[in-house]
Amino acid sequence: MLIVTCAIIIHERKILICQRSSSMNLPLKWEFPGGKVEPNEDDATTIVREIKEELHLDIEVVKRLEPVEHDYPTFRIRLVPFVAHAVGGKLLLEEHADAKWVTMDDLDQYDWAPADMPIVEQLKADALWN
Repeated sequence: MLIVTCAIIIHERKILICQRSSSMNLPLKWEFPGGKVEPNEDDATTIVREIKEELHLDIEVVKRLEPVEHDYPTFRIRLVPFVAHAVGGKLLLEEHADAKWVTMDDLDQYDWAPADMPIVEQLKADALWN
């Protein structure tokens, strides 16, 4: 099973979402940004590192949400979500096709990667983004 972290990054009451590039698995699907956990690395360290590498943002983790497990046709993923605040840096995309700051009400307008959908639902149900 592939263990991946993702961040629900909140800034000025908006959430950062990213669109996967056309060359990635799940091309052009929207996701909460993040990445794979490296050997001997804990989940919280991974998400801070991945956001810095992929988006050039500094984040402060606020809390960890319930992980999601999803079976894709060729692999199984365990997605570990974190709520975080942007505390520095300037958004610059290294891997994604696009990124947007959206409101909670906007989340349903995007074509999400399947593993991210339960996180969208969790956010809408629990208002965890506050």
